[in-house]
Amino acid sequence: MFHIGSLVVLCGLLAPTTALLEALPTPLGQTLPLAVTPALAPSPPDLAGSLTGALSNGLLSEGLLGILENLPLLDILKTGGNAPSGLLGGLLGKVTSLTPLLNNIIELKITNPQLLELGLVQSPDGHRLYVTIPLGMILNVKTSLVGSLLKLAVKLNITVELLAVTDEQKHVHLVVGNCTHSPGSLQISLLDGLGSLPIQSFVDNLTGILNDVLPGLVQGKVCPLVNAVLSRLDVTLVHSIVNALIHGLQFVIKV
Repeated sequence: MFHIGSLVVLCGLLAPTTALLEALPTPLGQTLPLAVTPALAPSPPDLAGSLTGALSNGLLSEGLLGILENLPLLDILKTGGNAPSGLLGGLLGKVTSLTPLLNNIIELKITNPQLLELGLVQSPDGHRLYVTIPLGMILNVKTSLVGSLLKLAVKLNITVELLAVTDEQKHVHLVVGNCTHSPGSLQISLLDGLGSLPIQSFVDNLTGILNDVLPGLVQGKVCPLVNAVLSRLDVTLVHSIVNALIHGLQFVIKV
């Protein structure tokens, strides 16, 4: 028969022994039951901000602004179209009441090229990204006699599709899918010019021609730059983005 005093001593001895056993590492092949807690989503890095920042810096480093400033717009206007005199000749023929010298020498100079803040949208299935590259510039129209005839503000968006693809060696890459100008994104507004009816007619006709020529011209210069920038992105950033796209993980915050 146990005495009450002995029972108290025995329980006191068992308590530290149990605590020591719980502190011992679990043998291989055995697991201890764990309390079930709701899974918490990991806190990913700001992939969207890192990507747009890297693309912006990369485009500037590749000389985007200089390329925009030196677009051969005047040459294309002079040689484009079906008429022998080109687009520019047809344009000036409609406003010859200004001065006969308008048919001779005219200068279309691009100044103040800008790369505005990039936009980023992820497809609903999470497997594609769409980057909006907004560009701005000032178009100065000059003649040898009048000098500065008018000044136009031009804005245009280029949209780039990015997706993850697997090559024959099972390596996954971040590549450009479609790269085009956003339909209807070209905006042209008159900043400065002679306030007369012939000038307004000139602006209207010039705007129509720029709508046909400028988006394709800019697209042909910007899209190759995006490919070049992608090839130089940080490997860790690319790996994280590719992994998210493959698994359809949404990491672009919708605002």
